[in-house]
Amino acid sequence: MKICITSQSGSLDAEIDPRFGRAAYFLILDTDNLEYESIQNPHIQAGGGAGIQAAQLVANKQVKAVITGNVGPNSFQVLKEAGINVITGVSGSVKKAVERYNNGEFKLSEKPTVDEKFGISGK
Repeated sequence: MKICITSQSGSLDAEIDPRFGRAAYFLILDTDNLEYESIQNPHIQAGGGAGIQAAQLVANKQVKAVITGNVGPNSFQVLKEAGINVITGVSGSVKKAVERYNNGEFKLSEKPTVDEKFGISGK
């Protein structure tokens, strides 16, 4: 299954980025064989709309789930409309998160976890 994990760098050993829309990287990962594509977030410095643009980027990769620390209302809406499960409140290494996901340890998020503009410097 193909999932997306927000990451602070482009490797499986990286820590999960606590932000979705302004995450440093998105790792698009196959949970069966751990093959992955590392995408540096092109929207990290956007003045506005970073979450929506990031969610559209991830949706275009046809993932089934997103694992992250937090997700705002706009990102959450776009992801849900695309049929993508959202899992929040996750920290630690990407590799460990994949193990936990494969073991069914995560609960799906039912709503956003932060307000709009979360992750912008000073917010």
